[in-house]
Amino acid sequence: MITPVLALVLAGAGMALAAPAGARLQAPKIKVLSNRADLVSGGDALVQVRLPAGIKPARLHLTAGRRNVTRVLRRRGRRRLIGVIRRMPRGRVPLTARIRGGGAARLIVTNHPIGGPVFAGPQIRPWDCQDTAKDRKCNEKRKLRFFYLPKGASTESGGIPGTTSNEDGGPFQPYDPKNPPPRDQIATTTTTEGVTVPFIVRLEMGYLDRDQYAIATLFNPRKKWRPTRPQRQFNHRLVITHGFSCDTEYKTADAPSVLVPKVLGGGFIVMSHALDHAGHNCNLLTQAESVVMTKEYAIDHYGSVRWTIGSGCSGGSLAQQQVANAYPGVYQGITPQCSFPDAWSSAMQYEEYFFGLKYLEDPIRWDPGVVYDPVAITALLDHPNISNPITFTSVIPNSGEPTRPCPGVPDERVYDENTNPNGVRCTLQDYMVNAFGRDKRGWARRGFDNIGVQYGLKGLRDGRVSPAQFVDFNSHIGGADLDLDITAHRTKADPIALRRLYRTGALNAANNLDKVAIIDLRGPDPGIFHDVFRTYALRKRLKDRFGTAANQVLWRGQVPLVGDPAFADQAVFAMDRWLGRVRADHRNVPLARRIIRDRPKSIGPRCTDGNGNPQPAETCDATVTSYGTPRQGAGGPLSEDVMKCRLKPLRRGEYPVTFTDQQWSRLQQAFPGGVCDYSKRGIGYGRAIPWLTYQDGRGRAVYGGRPLGPAPTFRRLRAHGR
Repeated sequence: MITPVLALVLAGAGMALAAPAGARLQAPKIKVLSNRADLVSGGDALVQVRLPAGIKPARLHLTAGRRNVTRVLRRRGRRRLIGVIRRMPRGRVPLTARIRGGGAARLIVTNHPIGGPVFAGPQIRPWDCQDTAKDRKCNEKRKLRFFYLPKGASTESGGIPGTTSNEDGGPFQPYDPKNPPPRDQIATTTTTEGVTVPFIVRLEMGYLDRDQYAIATLFNPRKKWRPTRPQRQFNHRLVITHGFSCDTEYKTADAPSVLVPKVLGGGFIVMSHALDHAGHNCNLLTQAESVVMTKEYAIDHYGSVRWTIGSGCSGGSLAQQQVANAYPGVYQGITPQCSFPDAWSSAMQYEEYFFGLKYLEDPIRWDPGVVYDPVAITALLDHPNISNPITFTSVIPNSGEPTRPCPGVPDERVYDENTNPNGVRCTLQDYMVNAFGRDKRGWARRGFDNIGVQYGLKGLRDGRVSPAQFVDFNSHIGGADLDLDITAHRTKADPIALRRLYRTGALNAANNLDKVAIIDLRGPDPGIFHDVFRTYALRKRLKDRFGTAANQVLWRGQVPLVGDPAFADQAVFAMDRWLGRVRADHRNVPLARRIIRDRPKSIGPRCTDGNGNPQPAETCDATVTSYGTPRQGAGGPLSEDVMKCRLKPLRRGEYPVTFTDQQWSRLQQAFPGGVCDYSKRGIGYGRAIPWLTYQDGRGRAVYGGRPLGPAPTFRRLRAHGR
């Protein structure tokens, strides 16, 4: 029996009494700061342990598996400790925090290889690594370079984020830490937190997830930088730049530029990954995976991040908006410029341009006596500039064409239905086969559909398309098979692929975008396929889903596509202020509501002359005009989110024109099942399931994905529990 006196003696000697088995004692809390605990990669993780009140850090013991890692922790506040656990083995690793004489908690971390995959599923094959790669995952040692901004140089980049090269440095000059230039030649900068430092930048470049990443930050080469104690100029915010276009490549490429002077000067870390460059990789799954992995790497090596902001135009806007919806929480704010909501609704417009031009450019297929004048053509396309579809389908590769050149794939390995039927099919659906699955031939399923679509319906109603033109076009337009060969019959979507388009977020229903702040940057549409309507399409999706689009702010200007050259940088700083207000709001209300309520009054809709000077909103209403698409010209919604419509009977009395009996008979043949009823949701329409993984525990494909569910959290252990 232990007497009270003996208990005091033991306690005074620093000895702890064991609690009764099953007792609930005060326990620490464990959290991975750099990522979800089940998506860690590369063996490293920035971890936080929060102690119960009154417990001294000396009583804490932290293990990773059987390895004691307590020594990596550094005190940050009275009860908070953080540290980077490195060199964890692959697979499940239990992190266990114990308080001597107290309680314990455990968090299971799942560590994946730095070369991936983490959640995107079996990786794209073939894949051609860079010449300097050390292994088949394209890994190689990171490279560090330093730059400085000369005194007097402008920080106004004036370009589109992510589109320049990291190699040339832009306005920056190379900086040699061993032989630096005189200090009076180096500019200074003051961060968002009021810290003034020499404008010296470190650029880190390396490879993860089988492709190149880039990370840039203000850096003092004379001082150390630890993730637990970053240099003071880091404002603990992250900006992700993205590339442009939309294509599928089977090889490594350069990461989008991160040398953005004004943003770096504010103290932000700027990062990118080649796979978030849509012109290199238009696959939502690998875009998201590469961003998540690179973001984790940046936090593990540079320090914790309060919020993350996306930046990019065209394909860069596409990547931001589809990733933000499918993987909510990756970004807290996005600044899409020359906006595309996603790849697949844009592909619908592209393919209908492709079919339409194929027909309109081949008069032999027209009915005798039918001629298509410019007025009718623009009505069928629902765009006043005929160059728009021509530019779109010539500048951007056709993602539905399996026989087109595949960068990274030798020509002799590319699919050909006659000479190489087992070759690589270079379509976006095949590139994203983990999302859509395979049919009985082993080909990726396709969700495109144009059954029941009445092309030119709006033009027929307003007199720009004649009854004869309407009947002829809809009778002959047809569709295409999986080899993109034109067929007489319309294209029917694979029903499984159709459901998965929405489920995976490949067609962005915006159902998670209420939880992200958006500043959309837009200029006039000059007829080169960056259609203004896409800004409003996303806005309509938000309104359809939530009844409001108040979390999306529109900045418009007179410069084609971008609106104003200064918008991209300014939007990052405006978004930073907005997110600061959201973070400081501790009211118990949903995040989506706080984002709307906390937007500063100074961050509202803008219209400029393209040179920063404010203009009345009416000026931009007149110049930043929104046109349509063939699907909208057929009566489809502005939201452009109906891939396959529901049908209604073809009724003669619903048209404001008179068809001859022969014309009506041909329409009945063209629409045997009826015509689109756009008053109803499309077939297969649904919300994106957040945080899908496309692989099982053994790395095998899970087509269509399965939900990861909520991020893993720690659990308390019973006294003496394991």
